[in-house]
Amino acid sequence: MDTYKEVRAALKESCDRCTSGLIALSGGLDSTIIAHLREKPDAVAVIAEDFVSTDLTYCQLAAKEAGLQLSIHSAGTTEILEAVEETIKILGNFNDIEIRNSAVMYMAVEWAKKNGYGSIITGDGADELFAGYDFMVNMPEDRLAGEIERVCSVMHFPAQAIGKSLGIAVELPFLGDAVVRLALQIPAGLKVGEKDGKRYGKLVLRKAFEGDIPAQIAWRPKSPMQDGAGTAGLTGLFESLIDGQKFDEERLATREKDGVEIRNKESMYYYNIYKKAHGVPARGSGITCPYCRCETGGSKFCRMCGAFPI
Repeated sequence: MDTYKEVRAALKESCDRCTSGLIALSGGLDSTIIAHLREKPDAVAVIAEDFVSTDLTYCQLAAKEAGLQLSIHSAGTTEILEAVEETIKILGNFNDIEIRNSAVMYMAVEWAKKNGYGSIITGDGADELFAGYDFMVNMPEDRLAGEIERVCSVMHFPAQAIGKSLGIAVELPFLGDAVVRLALQIPAGLKVGEKDGKRYGKLVLRKAFEGDIPAQIAWRPKSPMQDGAGTAGLTGLFESLIDGQKFDEERLATREKDGVEIRNKESMYYYNIYKKAHGVPARGSGITCPYCRCETGGSKFCRMCGAFPI
């Protein structure tokens, strides 16, 4: 059996093991593959009303091709900010990148709960196992294998914590045992490569399913949830709403009182929510972030505050 057939078979088996009747559908490669392999689940997509988003056309196309009933949940700014607050409370960090992305999943899981679903399927895990992140795409092959192994050793998925908090089971077919074993055996050179002069991550997934899903999606560049749903617009929102002088004063006070260096207005907004719910972050004893003083384990990315590179 060739690699592409093995990938298809492993993912099909993993999807068949899922019991949920609902998928979080972004119209990206990963969720569209699941939509193709599952037996006609319902689908939900979260789209911001007031910010630019990129997922709408793609999720509609994916749902149409797979014959799924798609619900578009249009989220206003007030709802998004409420989701941000709840997400910070659940995840216990003020990492701006993670919060912007995870707030989207919070709204999808909350939608599932309000509409009577007990579970939801997500495409988490594909980027880690199959080299989907942008920083991996141009990495030399001899380094890529080690980087995939490193990323997989520390991967975590906020959707699981969010689901647990809301009482909704989150199923991740890309993390099925057979899929993980196979993915870790596939050479890095099959995960990243070129098509029509452009380099792509998750190459083996794209080729395995390009005959089953729309070409626009099979070869769609990676789009983080914050871009697809539109929550990336929060950065500009906070820049426009928070007065510069007030921010400077509050940043200085936070540095002197809490020992935390706030990098921007958005981080300040998130930090205030975090501090109210969890208190001042505890200082690490090993290798720490120069901004929030939390332990990083030697990583260049701080899970607590989102600083990168450090």
